[in-house]
Amino acid sequence: MVALAPNLDESTLYEVTEFPLSTRESPLMLEGPSGPLEALYLEAPEPRGLALICHPNPVQGGTMLNKVVSMLQRCARDAGYSTLRFNYRGVGASAGSSDMGSGEIDDAEAVAGWLHGQRPERPLTLFGFSFGGFVAASLGGRLERQGVPLAQLFMVAPAVMRLGAEHPLPEGCPLTLIQPEDDEVIDPNQVFAWSEALERPHTLLKVAECGHFFHGKLTDLKELVLPRL
Repeated sequence: MVALAPNLDESTLYEVTEFPLSTRESPLMLEGPSGPLEALYLEAPEPRGLALICHPNPVQGGTMLNKVVSMLQRCARDAGYSTLRFNYRGVGASAGSSDMGSGEIDDAEAVAGWLHGQRPERPLTLFGFSFGGFVAASLGGRLERQGVPLAQLFMVAPAVMRLGAEHPLPEGCPLTLIQPEDDEVIDPNQVFAWSEALERPHTLLKVAECGHFFHGKLTDLKELVLPRL
C-alpha cells in the first residue's frame, strides 16, 4: 500500500522546503507489519543506488525528522541516490506501538522491500543513527541472508550493546562506523571495544570534540559520509 500521508505538509517537512522542488521528498504511507508506516521518499531520475535511513530511539523522541537522519539523507541525495526514511511503528503517523527490538527491524525490512522494488537493479545502502544503527545492522544481516544485494552499511553513534548473536551483521558489504568521541548517550569506549573485537573488515571513524547529536558537527559528518558514497 502506498498513499500520501495526510498529516504531512510543507510546514512539517521543514528539512526539505528550503530546497528546489526536484530535491523535495514525497510523503508516503507504506504498508508495514503493524499497519501503515509514515515515510519520506526522494526518487532520483537515474539513481546510483538506493539509500534507507533508520532513525534513533523511538521512545526518547527519535523520528525520521531527526537532524542527523536528515543530514544522512542529504548526503545520499547529493551523491545521486534515491532515498527513503521512515517512522517506526508508534512514531508520528505510523501505526502500532514501539517494540524497541525486532518490531522496528520488521518495519525496516518492510520499507526496504518497497524501496528495493522501485529499482531492483540498484543495490541498497543502509544508514542507521543511534538505535537506528542497531536496526540498520540487523536489517542488513537479514537482507543478506535473503540474497538482497547491499552496497554499504553506515552506523553512526550506534547502539552496539543491542547487537548480539541473534542479530548478525551483513558480511559482504563495506561497513563504516562513525563515533563521536564525546558521546553522552552511547559510551564511545563501548563502541571502540566492539569495533576492536569485530572480526569482519570495517572502517572506524572517530569524531573529536563531538557529542551524540553532532551539535555544530553536522558538516563534519557530511565530510565523512559523502566521499564514501
